[in-house]
Amino acid sequence: MLDLSHAAFQGSDASQVIQLFCRSAREFFRASGVYFWRRSPEGGLVGAEADGYGAERFRNMRLQPGDASIAMEAVQYRRTVFVNDMDMARYPSLAEYQARAVLASPLLVSGEIIGAVAFLHDTSEIRFDDDAAAKATILAAQLGTALEAHRLNLVSQEEHRRTMILAELATSLHGLPDTSAVLEGVADRLRVLLHSPAVLVFVHQEGLFRLQAVSAEMASLAHAIRARDQENNLQSAIEVANRAATAGERITISIDGVSHLGEGGASGELIASPFRTSRSQGAILVYPRTASPFTNEEMMLVTALAGFGAVAIANAELYVMARAQAQELHQILEISVELGAAGKLAQFMETFVTRASSFLGFRRCFIGVLEGDSFRIRWGAEDGRTRPVEIVLPEGVATRTLRNKQVFLTEDASLVPGANFEFVSTFKIRQLLAVPLLGSTGEVLGMFGMLDRVQRGHIPEEDVRRAQALAAQAAIAFELTANLHQSEQHRRRAESLVALALELNTVLHLPEFRRNFARRAVDLLGGRAVALSLFQGATQETVLLQGASEVEDKSLLRRFNLAIGGALSSNESDVVFRSAGDLLGASLASSLGWADCTLVRLAGSSGELIGVLCLADRGVTPTAEDQQLLRAVASHASIALENACLFTRMEQANRHWVEVFDAISDFIVVHDESHVILRVNRSLADFVGIAPEQLIGVSMSALEALPLSSSRACPFCRTGDGIDEYVHNIQDRTYLIATSRIHAAASAQMQTVHVLKDITDRREAEQRYRELFDNIQEGIYFSTPEGRFVEVNDAMVRILGYSSREELLQVDIPSAIYFYPERRKEISTTLVVDGRMYNHEEILRRKDGSPVHVLINCFSVRDERGIIQQYRGLLLDVSGLRHSQTELQRERDFSSKILSHTQSLILVTDTLGTISYANRRWGGLGFEQAQLLGHSFTELTAPARQSALCEALASVSRGQQVDNFEMQLLRGDGQLGQFSVNLSPISGDDGRVSSIVVVMTDVTDSAMLQSKLIHTEKMAAVGQLVSGVAHEVNNPLTAILGFADLLVERTDLPDSARRDLRVILQEAQRTKQIVQNLLSFARQMPAQRRHVQLNAILRRTLQLRAYDFLSHGVEILEQLDESLPEVVGDAQQLQQVFLNIMNNAHDAVRETGRPPRIEIMSTRNGQQVEVSFRDNGPGIANPDRIFDPFFTTKEVGKGTGLGLSICYGIVREHGGEIVCHNNPDSDGATFVVRLSAAPEAASFGAVAGVQPK
Repeated sequence: MLDLSHAAFQGSDASQVIQLFCRSAREFFRASGVYFWRRSPEGGLVGAEADGYGAERFRNMRLQPGDASIAMEAVQYRRTVFVNDMDMARYPSLAEYQARAVLASPLLVSGEIIGAVAFLHDTSEIRFDDDAAAKATILAAQLGTALEAHRLNLVSQEEHRRTMILAELATSLHGLPDTSAVLEGVADRLRVLLHSPAVLVFVHQEGLFRLQAVSAEMASLAHAIRARDQENNLQSAIEVANRAATAGERITISIDGVSHLGEGGASGELIASPFRTSRSQGAILVYPRTASPFTNEEMMLVTALAGFGAVAIANAELYVMARAQAQELHQILEISVELGAAGKLAQFMETFVTRASSFLGFRRCFIGVLEGDSFRIRWGAEDGRTRPVEIVLPEGVATRTLRNKQVFLTEDASLVPGANFEFVSTFKIRQLLAVPLLGSTGEVLGMFGMLDRVQRGHIPEEDVRRAQALAAQAAIAFELTANLHQSEQHRRRAESLVALALELNTVLHLPEFRRNFARRAVDLLGGRAVALSLFQGATQETVLLQGASEVEDKSLLRRFNLAIGGALSSNESDVVFRSAGDLLGASLASSLGWADCTLVRLAGSSGELIGVLCLADRGVTPTAEDQQLLRAVASHASIALENACLFTRMEQANRHWVEVFDAISDFIVVHDESHVILRVNRSLADFVGIAPEQLIGVSMSALEALPLSSSRACPFCRTGDGIDEYVHNIQDRTYLIATSRIHAAASAQMQTVHVLKDITDRREAEQRYRELFDNIQEGIYFSTPEGRFVEVNDAMVRILGYSSREELLQVDIPSAIYFYPERRKEISTTLVVDGRMYNHEEILRRKDGSPVHVLINCFSVRDERGIIQQYRGLLLDVSGLRHSQTELQRERDFSSKILSHTQSLILVTDTLGTISYANRRWGGLGFEQAQLLGHSFTELTAPARQSALCEALASVSRGQQVDNFEMQLLRGDGQLGQFSVNLSPISGDDGRVSSIVVVMTDVTDSAMLQSKLIHTEKMAAVGQLVSGVAHEVNNPLTAILGFADLLVERTDLPDSARRDLRVILQEAQRTKQIVQNLLSFARQMPAQRRHVQLNAILRRTLQLRAYDFLSHGVEILEQLDESLPEVVGDAQQLQQVFLNIMNNAHDAVRETGRPPRIEIMSTRNGQQVEVSFRDNGPGIANPDRIFDPFFTTKEVGKGTGLGLSICYGIVREHGGEIVCHNNPDSDGATFVVRLSAAPEAASFGAVAGVQPK
């Protein structure tokens, strides 16, 4: 026991612990063998390990619950059992082990039996006793404890491993902003966590589930899966992912691993768990492992990790979305910078419509101002071209919505109630998005509108949001321009303010700006102290000056910031004058030594609060002029602050432009009118081999690295503005040169920009395209919408039967190529609506007038305005193919009629038995096509013949023919039928069997007749044999009884001899009864037919056995139908039948150890009367042989096996039927006797079970 415990807790393998136990126990008991049984899930025992005699033969040996075995008895009784002097007839399985004594103990762990241990002696000298049983019980308990401890240790290690993997997964996913990386991380950790051979992640994209992540045990399997995905061979997995996503919960599916993953896939239960985020959905597929199926805990873990992964994916998606919004914000800021640089209102509007249409993706854009109550459109842009306009928007729904500071949106302006339809028609307005421009105080300054999205479709909410954001920035720049205009008008009144603004505008760093402005403000406006607080996002930065010194006390500054925030929230005016105690609080005012405060709000161009100016101890209440001056100072401060921020953004934008210029791979060079280089990008400088800054200022002719053979100062200025090509003769490269001229920013000189793009590959591609166009065997054409060919290849000329390409280019397509010109119009209409056409069959006319069947794939080519310029397509001659298809369809229809009208049942399956075709004859068996297709053929087979069918399928898969295979089939109504089956292989192109044809003939009736005939002949033969034997035995038996009876009556006989004679007489009487039973069984005389009531016979029979039933505690449940009709029969013989069945039931229920119970029920079933006897005994081991003569399930000496055979004969003589079966829903068996009801009412005497003579 110590060695066993030590081995278990040292982490030894479970099999090693069991081997140690068997070896040690064998030595301890000096047994010839020790054998360890492991209990199977079905309740049987499987030989796992042994030491001693027959150990190798013992392994994998199996015992079923009903088998006679000492080990099975120990498991069933849950205690140690031993037997000495073995009865090999009772335990035949022990004969091959030469067992003389066997002891078996069950292994119990936490009240559950996990197996048994058996000890065997092959000699009679050593026997087992109660002491050995107690020791074996203790050793078995110790072994069970050791195995349970080993199992718990493995469970603990597995839980620790899973915890570490989950922690690692959580850590890694936290730092992964990329969705693909998140999916790969979840798949990899989940595979390691569950020991799965492969984990796949599918994400729903563009209406389909696509493979996004793969994790496999072997790199080869992962490569194979991705290769199958590229070949579109993962449809089974995609279907499972779709089912899981549709169900919205985890599902498990039994799969064939080969069909999913190829040769490396394992079969079993696949787990599919869906996940969903706000932007996407998908499913995780965990493939089955070969070691063991997944537990419920592991399945729940998959669901939890799918949810965890969904959160991580959602975070990654949010990161991507935030990055996209940041890029969008960057674009808006660039537009704001460009708009802010516009000095005049007209320049501002022209720049805005250009950038807005490009930014929002619309073909047309316009902008207008609100003058009085009308919106006047000043500038417009269409397809990148801008122009000034003067259009007043007519009053309507749109103008009212804009004046209410709301966005106006419509997908079709002609459907808007109250719209000016003449205006809509004149300007061809369909889609319209109009956004108001709001000033800093919320008033409507103007509006801008967008017409016709470049990408077709509805205007999304995202476009509306982006337009509103752009409107906010445009309003800022618009208002800034207005403010500058207004400040120009008041220049003479505000010279000091202008000087202040000029001074502040030179300060571009915020800390310096705060100090300078605070000092300038207190000098200009008066006061003993000044404070300036600026708000940047959630932060507030304050500079506080007391006289000439700056306050550095951070605690005091924090208190001041809090006080300022409270004062602003309680006072909405832009200028506030109060006592310092009222505004800041008495404590802070005392600490600062302030008496009064003047607060001035600093508002941004869009009205948001960007800061506050606080002047202390001015001593007087601000006058109206003071307040105007305060507001002006605040306005200038706000502008200066925004200019500082704007300068920073412009500096960043300029740096970004330089980086983009240098990042362009094409060669770019800019020179002036004297052909002096002003700027080159890094690509050109690297090509020349000189740094960019060293090239600036030199002549264009100094670019020696380029093959410049021209004598011009700039060889690229050959054609002026436009596009030109240049061929590099040395490197044999072709460049496309784009030349444009622009005005310099600081002078009136023109600057020339050359962009050189290497188009060598494109020229080669064009050459390859032309070769392909001319040599392809399918017809290719370009045609105009009016019906003329623009270009055709030689194959097109050949298909239509023309002599040359030039001849075909001259024909009129609708009249010369089509038999009916309206067919060409129909095709043109389809191309106008859909833009393309696939696999369209058409009959065209050859030059000689003969028809040609073709397959057309074509599409339309439109210009930038959406007008169709050409039709382009590919034409395939399918005349021969069409003829072949017609012949093939005729043969297919003929074969289908044969299969549908044959009297045989026909199936087609794959090599695994999955049904892919079933003919119509299956409808006669109660099956629909949907019930058969996709299911296994073995599912239709009776369980007893499934293994044989699998062997037959395997033989056919190897190319063998199987004929006249007998099997039982489950019909649609659940009844069994007998069928003769022929299985034939179908080989594919590779010579391997790909399908199996199954032809079945229903032989149920003939099989039943044959079975009945065999049984009748057997019973007749047995009857003749029994009759002859009984008569031959009866004569000497009568003499034995007579002489034995005479000897017993003699008075001079000793008592010992008398006792022996009584035994002889008793056994002779028993033999006589057996002979009488044999004669009864063999007797062929008909029964005495009378009208009898079965209920009365049943009650009388129960009275005969009432005492035995009561004394042995057998519960009798009667359910007798009092309206039961009479039957015609012999009451005595029927009582013999019922008594024999009750006796057998009485003996059966006493063997189980359960509370015995017998249920007796009589019912009417149509024209028959049924009597059933149901018990809760052990059931019948061989129900198909129970009525055979001399067959008995009782022990030797307790039955002859003739009782039920006699009952069978009596019931058959009455024209009835007796059957038996094991109870399907509980233990025990049921006997049913069916007799025909009497044709007319019985007399009163029949109710008592008799009929007067």
